Amino acid sequence: MNEILFFAQTLLILCFALGALKLGSSALTAWVAIQALIANLFVLKQITLFGFEVTASDAYAIGSLLGLNFLQEYFGREEARRATWICFFFMIFFTLVSQLHLLYQPSLADTSHPAFVAILSPAPRLLLASMSVFFLVQQFDIRFFAFLKDQLPQASFGLRTAIALVVSQFLDTLLFSFAGLYGIVSSMVDIIILSFVVKLVVIFCFTSLVRWVDRWTRVAA
Repeated sequence: MNEILFFAQTLLILCFALGALKLGSSALTAWVAIQALIANLFVLKQITLFGFEVTASDAYAIGSLLGLNFLQEYFGREEARRATWICFFFMIFFTLVSQLHLLYQPSLADTSHPAFVAILSPAPRLLLASMSVFFLVQQFDIRFFAFLKDQLPQASFGLRTAIALVVSQFLDTLLFSFAGLYGIVSSMVDIIILSFVVKLVVIFCFTSLVRWVDRWTRVAA
């Protein structure tokens, strides 16, 4: 069942990314920020996927970077860089207001406070690691995608996106594993390998459809 949901989730993310692209740069910027917020919130849920224990947020993190690549491809590098700063701004805002929300004393009739505490109060180390790594990987992805565009001008958008996402997500996996999980998990190597394998599956699903997306959007333009 999880695998079916995973492919449905991937298709849904890609369809909405395409919709944001059609709506323009502002919609894509909002899309990048929303995906980042969802990824950092959903990372707390652990699921079993293809026999591996992983988080439920990898597709959203990759979807956010896909949005950045769309921005850079169709609206320019400056728009993509602007989107990363807007995204980081709202991630900080969400972090602050979520902690303020927890400070409210619930009424005697309230039943939701324990759930909010469980979701909105992760370890500070994990929260800081997640936000910092996400921002750094976004900055790297913008520069690396631009490098690929300069070095491989004849390559399709789908190919350049695939290469950029694979390298960016490998960096993301390494940085977050050491920054957020070092000393907590028993085997860093297992965590890194399993997380990256699942991300490769997500990237393959995205980029297999991006070729059609690229052709469709260029014809429509």
